[in-house]
Amino acid sequence: ERTGVSRTPAREAMQRLENEGLLTHTAHHGMAIRTLDHQEVTELYLVRGVLEGTAAGLAARHASDAEIDTLRDMLNVQSRNDATPTEHARWNKLFHQALYRGAHNRYLIGMLDSLASSMMLLGRTTLSLADRPPEAQNEHEAIVDAIARHDPEASEMHARAHIHNAHKARLRVMFEDDAEPRSKP
Repeated sequence: ERTGVSRTPAREAMQRLENEGLLTHTAHHGMAIRTLDHQEVTELYLVRGVLEGTAAGLAARHASDAEIDTLRDMLNVQSRNDATPTEHARWNKLFHQALYRGAHNRYLIGMLDSLASSMMLLGRTTLSLADRPPEAQNEHEAIVDAIARHDPEASEMHARAHIHNAHKARLRVMFEDDAEPRSKP
């Protein structure tokens, strides 16, 4: 009622989100945003490493000089030390999307976009960890340098290492979140 959307399109949207694995339906409670367990997070990052590594390797083969310059420009913006975790996360997302476009493979981009939906279930950004933004910046620079050299193997290796480090950071975030004492309602 608050959004002015009738029940049918809202129900259809919720059904679609449930079919995509983003919502779960529980008896007597209705719909809830799905949470991923440790194993699912590990599987997600494994697939992400393969896909992003492939994207970086393809970008090394196919990205134009303008696309590489855009990636470098984005690195300059990302390097701001005064950015909030939310700003870091936004620029990180834009960087990765630009990297995917540089691969020039619409099917790969479709798979990565689908994976991004599952990534939204992970909660707070790993860029909220104090050491992660500068680490991610260095990792991004290594990927772009390899792409600019048109070295697909190095590009893929650096992208996979970046996702591996992001996975380790995600596990730290999950541990910290689990270790926080819960306040009583």
